[in-house]
Amino acid sequence: MIIAIASGKGGTGKTTIATNLALVAPAAQYLDCDVEEPNGHLFLKPAIDKQTDVTLPIPLINEELCSLCGLCATACEFNAIAVIGKKVMLFPELCHGCGTCMFVCPETAITETGKVIGQLEQGSAKSVTGDKFTFTHGISKIGNPLTPPIIKRAKKLIENERFVILDAPPGTSCPMVQTLIGSDYCIMVTEPTPFGLNDLELAIGVARQLKIPCGIVINRSDSGDQGIKKYCQRENIPILLEIPFDRDLAFAYSKGEAAVNQSPQLRESFQNLHLKIVAEVEK
Repeated sequence: MIIAIASGKGGTGKTTIATNLALVAPAAQYLDCDVEEPNGHLFLKPAIDKQTDVTLPIPLINEELCSLCGLCATACEFNAIAVIGKKVMLFPELCHGCGTCMFVCPETAITETGKVIGQLEQGSAKSVTGDKFTFTHGISKIGNPLTPPIIKRAKKLIENERFVILDAPPGTSCPMVQTLIGSDYCIMVTEPTPFGLNDLELAIGVARQLKIPCGIVINRSDSGDQGIKKYCQRENIPILLEIPFDRDLAFAYSKGEAAVNQSPQLRESFQNLHLKIVAEVEK
């Protein structure tokens, strides 16, 4: 069962929900797909035992074979190759690794080499019961503009027999979409404000385009207005959990401590959230 935890914008508490759910769900697997700024490890405190480079295939041009025909530059949708005079120029930062240039080259003058764009770190963390669960996060290399390939590589490590939690990047751009693809269910984390509602509607729209059913978690539910609840009622979207603001828990969060380890009441709430998700997926 693959569950994505997403939000229309940053700062709603998405990672808080994802990590606390991972700590209480039996046989969990946590993947932090927010590869530009992964922070799930701050709360789960995993023991990392494996590191793997993530590479992107980029063209390598043999100038002795190249006839300067320009077909590679014409075919490249991302303007990563240009033929200027008697020189073929490659712009690796624009390359998406699609391989089209190599496919169209009539002289077979183009091969591929790997460019490191990030890393995967794998290990294990301990749940509230002391059982180990698997942990993975992707880390994008500084200056790398392409994060979806790292997310895609991380998702290859999914163990389908587990309760898989994908901590998605915030927003509704390509990295979030890449994370949601293939999920059985999506939890949208939001806050009861006009901005929260606007971004929630955008995120729900993405999930519906991908045909992924959704449920809502409202963080800081005792503030703001009733716009989120009215929207969920109108759109027939279940509200799975409401979490009111708690100063003590916010203080614990600032020190990297998980809520379910601090509050028995919230531990029970997240255990019930797990049961509700399973029921929603089975339904």
